[in-house]
Amino acid sequence: MSKIKFEDLLGTGAHFGHVTRKWDPNFKPYVLMEKNGIHIINLDETLRCLDVAASFIEAKSKKGGEFLFVGTKKQARDIVQQEADRCSMFYVVERWLGGTLTNFSTIKKSIKRLNLLEKEGSPIYENQTKKEVQMLNRERIKLSDQHRGIKDMRRLPDAVIIVDTKLESTAVAEAGRLGIPIIAIVDSNTDPSVIDYPIPANDDSIRTIQLIISSLADTIMNSTAKKSKRSDAELKADKTKSPVENNHSTKPTTAEEEQSKTEDSKAEVESESSDES
Repeated sequence: MSKIKFEDLLGTGAHFGHVTRKWDPNFKPYVLMEKNGIHIINLDETLRCLDVAASFIEAKSKKGGEFLFVGTKKQARDIVQQEADRCSMFYVVERWLGGTLTNFSTIKKSIKRLNLLEKEGSPIYENQTKKEVQMLNRERIKLSDQHRGIKDMRRLPDAVIIVDTKLESTAVAEAGRLGIPIIAIVDSNTDPSVIDYPIPANDDSIRTIQLIISSLADTIMNSTAKKSKRSDAELKADKTKSPVENNHSTKPTTAEEEQSKTEDSKAEVESESSDES
């Protein structure tokens, strides 16, 4: 991943937490100090947690894992959509639909309906009145907005990346119920103990969200690129290997060749012992 430095986080205001009266006691390990009634987040812990999360993402990406980015708050929507598109992953930036993960079979049916409505020359529009066609168009627009980032998602994601777990509590609950790992930016007003890979930082700062989410997206891209390059190299090596080389590599040795090899090795041992004496 593109390495984030302490100064980068400091410059984006990632260390500013919420006012002390809104804090969650479970966030205490990530608090450095209190200043002017605001908790200051320990950025050394942020860097450590970011490295742990990046290592997990890299391991999943190399195995062909898929990730779902979630960020429905105003500050995060555009960033989440842009970075998810950049690394070819799925995203939710509109309202989180209850059951998106726990009732995924119903979501797939809804996506199938959307594909039917979007299909050019679909038979669903045949023999329909003008009013009925308008109703179908409204349904298509509604479903398109709801499933914009997950339309091509064929199975449950291997991990969920969330901005502001307090706001996205339903997504956290669904992922936790299904045992899907959660990577999330957590602020001082949230409980990090329910998150598998918490990244303590200011989740209201647009620049902080941009820095961290783009870094995670870079990790996914780099890991996927390494995997594809390795696969291409292996395929190329197999193609360039000639049949003659393959025959030589599998050709069994005869008894005379074995005897000759044994005599040569004995001669080498005897010459070495005579040199030592």
